[in-house]
Amino acid sequence: MSNYYALIPAAGSGARMGGETPKQYLALNGKPLIYYALARLCRHPQITRVYVVLAPDDQLWQQYDWSAFSSKLTVLRCGGAERFESVHNGLAAIQQEVGFEDWVLVHDAARPCLSDALIDKLLAEVGDDPFGGLLALPVADTLKRADSAGRAVRTEARDGLWQAQTPQMFRFGLLSRALSLLGGEVVTDEAQAVERLGFDAKLVVGDSTNFKVTYPRDLKLAEWLLKDAS
Repeated sequence: MSNYYALIPAAGSGARMGGETPKQYLALNGKPLIYYALARLCRHPQITRVYVVLAPDDQLWQQYDWSAFSSKLTVLRCGGAERFESVHNGLAAIQQEVGFEDWVLVHDAARPCLSDALIDKLLAEVGDDPFGGLLALPVADTLKRADSAGRAVRTEARDGLWQAQTPQMFRFGLLSRALSLLGGEVVTDEAQAVERLGFDAKLVVGDSTNFKVTYPRDLKLAEWLLKDAS
């Protein structure tokens, strides 16, 4: 029987947020942003262990109290310059602990509003899928293609287009192989790496509340959603 593990890459700087504090440590309702993703995953009964991948020189992590998650949480200081490098390095670091067929759920540190219901849905709908799957939303808005001057030059068809979310859930062995074979190519999520091997991940309908905090105004929305859910 396969186990479920979670991995949170958290070695980035979050440049689009502005300021000097890495995004994962920005204050949200009195706690660092990453706290909420860790709390949700560590407290889920089906997840065996949660790994957080930090930059080797991260000096902020130890300034917070993570003892509430100590029974499930492991810190890996092997983060890379890009997200996919952090995930790849993290998988390499846990290869003696995780089975080839075990599931790994990779989740963004900056998605604080993930719910138990969405985790349950992902686990149930991916089930024993041979490749894996991810939370995602069908694109609803009209899409415009811009030129270098920032002018709309074309309307793109949105049929069949989905906006990827996380967690993205793949077998440890498959995901490790996919990331190992990139050959210098940059990918923006785990599903893209798996696609390069010719495998199609299952799309599981997520929720708009499971958004990624990218810009300063997103913190206000996350704050409101978390307070409303409490």
